[in-house]
Amino acid sequence: MTGTEPGEAGAREGGLARSLFRVSLPRWRGGRYSLSKLFFNFYLLAMGSFVAIAFTADFVISAAQRGITDDYARRFMRGTITLIEDELFRQPRHAWPRKIAELDEKFAYRLDIVERITLDLILKPQQVDKLDAGDIAIDHDADIMYHRLGNSSKVLVVGPLSASRNPEQTDRMPLELRLRLLTWSLTGLIFGIALWFWVRPVWRDLEAIRQTARDLGDGNFDARSPPARSQLFSPLADTMNSMAERVQQLLVTQRELSSGISHELRTPIARLRFALEMLAETDQRDERERLWTMMEDDLAELDHLIDTSLTYARFEREAPEAHFTSVRFADWLAEQIESVRLLGRQLAVDVDTSRLPPQLNVDLDRRAMPYALRNLMRNAFKYASRKILVSAELDGEHILIRIDDDGIGIPPEEREHIFSAFARLDRSRDRTSGGHGLGLPIVRRVLELHGGTATAGAAPLGGARFTLSWKAHQ
Repeated sequence: MTGTEPGEAGAREGGLARSLFRVSLPRWRGGRYSLSKLFFNFYLLAMGSFVAIAFTADFVISAAQRGITDDYARRFMRGTITLIEDELFRQPRHAWPRKIAELDEKFAYRLDIVERITLDLILKPQQVDKLDAGDIAIDHDADIMYHRLGNSSKVLVVGPLSASRNPEQTDRMPLELRLRLLTWSLTGLIFGIALWFWVRPVWRDLEAIRQTARDLGDGNFDARSPPARSQLFSPLADTMNSMAERVQQLLVTQRELSSGISHELRTPIARLRFALEMLAETDQRDERERLWTMMEDDLAELDHLIDTSLTYARFEREAPEAHFTSVRFADWLAEQIESVRLLGRQLAVDVDTSRLPPQLNVDLDRRAMPYALRNLMRNAFKYASRKILVSAELDGEHILIRIDDDGIGIPPEEREHIFSAFARLDRSRDRTSGGHGLGLPIVRRVLELHGGTATAGAAPLGGARFTLSWKAHQ
């Protein structure tokens, strides 16, 4: 693995990220044209639906009220028709056409006399029955009333009632129709203005989100969508920004892991290659066994590197859900320390739980918390000279675990830096005490999973102190 490979890996990573997040976005035309198109589509759909609903409602209401309107019209016109009928009956039947012509000139609507037989094809059957019964029949389509004159075959025709006798107004639209057109025009105008002010911020939000998505698709993961002007797209903009931040964080983590792992792999692989070359050149049994031991240690180191890298990547990619269990804390802590005590070889490892309340139960994840504790113990085994002290106490609602050693300690300026991935102090870059710089970051992730903290400081023994703190009862 050459020195340029991390950079090449980063370039490949960026290209992969761009290909993964390159969305197929429509290449819309200029904002003004598209906004107008969106507005008119909304306008036609909404206004068309509104008009259809209004006309349907008008038709249903008109049909329901037609019977009431007919009765009102009959009562209203019955007196006029009776007067005209009485005036005709005063004249001989042959004089009826002349008399009706005289009366026609005095009324605002037309009057005429027709034969009864001519109305069978004009009126509906129920209206014909009313006509034959001596009642007033109404032709709704033509707005005309019919009344049979006594027992004769003649029928008085009154209407069209809505027709004007003024020649200047004959070709003009009826007043009702003009009022309706004016009403619908004003309604459409007001609705269009309101819809424009609603669509415009929506369109701006769509444009902002579309541009942000395009920038993310082009690999610019610093792009963020501005705050949405409409409540409709505010959750979408917030979600996209959260997604971009998460993607950016994952890419940074992947870049750190790729660079760190490539650096960490060089040393054990180089030692393995050197040991294999030396193994091929020597026939001495003791030397061959020493080389075999070196290679086994290097393979163990590679296995540990892969395991810790995968664990760290899992915590960075998606924090697992904590599964809390209540444990008798003093017994649990003593059991965990006892399981790793052999790794300390000749070191004195003491456990102090005297400051814990008797029979204290603490909530923790029985899978994740032991991992954090073992990592801190291994770290202490690397640097301690003779002694390690593990103590615990209850501080208010929080349980504290302190691991002190008598090693060389950690400078104050490095105490936060060591919790970053692949961060190590210069003095740990030898094979006996070196690590991969992933143990302490994992410890912090485990404590964050518990809603707590992991910190480093100075120990009373003269070395480093690591403190784990989280709420005793979740």
